[in-house]
Amino acid sequence: MTGKLLYGANVFANDIRQHYLRYGGKGRPVILIPGITSPAITWGFVAERLAERYDVYVIDVRGRGLSSTGPDLDYGLDSMAKDVIALAQALDLDRPALLGHSMGARIAIRASTSAEASFSRLVLIDPPVSGPGRRPYPSKLPWYVDSIRLSVKGIDAGGMRTFCPTWTDEQLKLRAEWLHTCYEPAIVTAFEDFHKDDIFADLPNLSQPSMLMVAGRGGVIEPADEDEIRSLYPPMDIVRVPNAGHMIPWDDFDGFFAALGDFLSR
Repeated sequence: MTGKLLYGANVFANDIRQHYLRYGGKGRPVILIPGITSPAITWGFVAERLAERYDVYVIDVRGRGLSSTGPDLDYGLDSMAKDVIALAQALDLDRPALLGHSMGARIAIRASTSAEASFSRLVLIDPPVSGPGRRPYPSKLPWYVDSIRLSVKGIDAGGMRTFCPTWTDEQLKLRAEWLHTCYEPAIVTAFEDFHKDDIFADLPNLSQPSMLMVAGRGGVIEPADEDEIRSLYPPMDIVRVPNAGHMIPWDDFDGFFAALGDFLSR
């Protein structure tokens, strides 16, 4: 079994072109859904480890990477969730697990409650818990917009370090290379939806085994949020990665996989 990238490909699903990267090729299928400004390739280092045991498909969410983009698309949460459902169907995947980070975790929740029979289990990595009447998401919109605009003009790893000071040179180079593919209106819509669309309302409708992974230094999910999440979906398995910020595997790669354990194959 190999954890190497097998190929990248495109599929027409939910009326758009969806680009994905496939790693490993053996074991249970897993769809990895990145966050708000993370094209699929930036999660390759995680996918390679996962692919030692699983058949991993890392997707470019619409408006990012090599998937469809432009002013005519809807970038709301419901559309992104329908993309994942349609992609799984188009690839004829047998009840894949969904592993989503940040925005990707919100997409996973919405997709699984919309088509519960389509997915076997969920891993929700530090999803934004902001929403109407809730505290705002700790990151600010200009952080995303300013870095995207610089990347559209051309930015190197040194320039990107201003935005991601703890990242390695390799990670910064990859982000500098790919961030320009993040369509600014798509990112603005997703960020605004963090505050308009209350994902807590979906939680009682979950039916799959689910894990919530919390960044100990992320500031996104607080103990009170964990309590509310558990009250809404008591079977939720909640784990913490104490020494990681919101970008958990970037900050603590081994801690990420220690927290994940064998959840995907139980």
